[in-house]
Amino acid sequence: MNPFDLLAAAGAWLAAPLEYEFVQRALLVAVVASVVCALLSCWLIMIGWSLLGDAVSHAVLPGVVLSYIVGVPFALGALVFGIGAVALIGTVRDTSRLKEDAAIGVVFTTLFAVGIVLISVTPSQIDLGHILFGNMLGITDADLWQVVVLGALTTVVLVLKRRDLTLFAFDPVHAHAVGISPRRLSALLLGSLALTVVVALQAVGVVLVVALVITPGATAYLLVDRMSRMLVVAPVVAVGCAVVGIYASYYLDTASAATIVVAQGVVFAVAYVVHLARRPRVGQVAGPTAERAPADLVAG
Repeated sequence: MNPFDLLAAAGAWLAAPLEYEFVQRALLVAVVASVVCALLSCWLIMIGWSLLGDAVSHAVLPGVVLSYIVGVPFALGALVFGIGAVALIGTVRDTSRLKEDAAIGVVFTTLFAVGIVLISVTPSQIDLGHILFGNMLGITDADLWQVVVLGALTTVVLVLKRRDLTLFAFDPVHAHAVGISPRRLSALLLGSLALTVVVALQAVGVVLVVALVITPGATAYLLVDRMSRMLVVAPVVAVGCAVVGIYASYYLDTASAATIVVAQGVVFAVAYVVHLARRPRVGQVAGPTAERAPADLVAG
């Protein structure tokens, strides 16, 4: 087979899935959700809020179920419960002797269980599989516009506030000293997390959304040493995995959302091996750190 035939075969292989409108929609939603989640995951990794992303993604389940029952857009219920879960975690942490990880564990498991209970009492009206694992191939026009609008809004906010968020992630005391309110930035980041979960929820469901808000940032953290580069590498990795996952699920006849997450896991494994191969000796610093924050802010 000559090179021209190979190119033609490759083109046909790439174009075949795109003949179907549901695949086009799934690809667009997956890309949008991946970009938003990847950007946010960078700050979640740096601040140490990865578990919080897991908590919010599970805590929105009651809101989603109630939205389906009442007949309102599920994004509304998910957003209310996402923000409510964050506020409840903060309240429990600040008004008790419990540390943040314990407060997160109690709140998100309780709310997730409430969602399961609500599903169990309305089995004929709620598709548990679609809520927990997503329904990428059944996305409607309304769902598509919802994801695109919310995704674009969250991305714009994160990009515009990236310098303040980065300074907050590295040194909240210094941020306060220069007139930036850590409390407001924390609220902004948590609000963005809730919106991001709503966006990703449409694509991959409650159970798998946590992978999208953790794995891209964790992968980028292993590969680069500047926050500005991390904010580029993470979305690139996430989008690449989204495209690969959609195509793989089409040709292998597998679950689209799970295949995307598996692709992210494979890339993370490769990044981890690369990180180990070039790991500095004891005493040297690797990865984005507080010591690099001022230079990073100037460069980023």
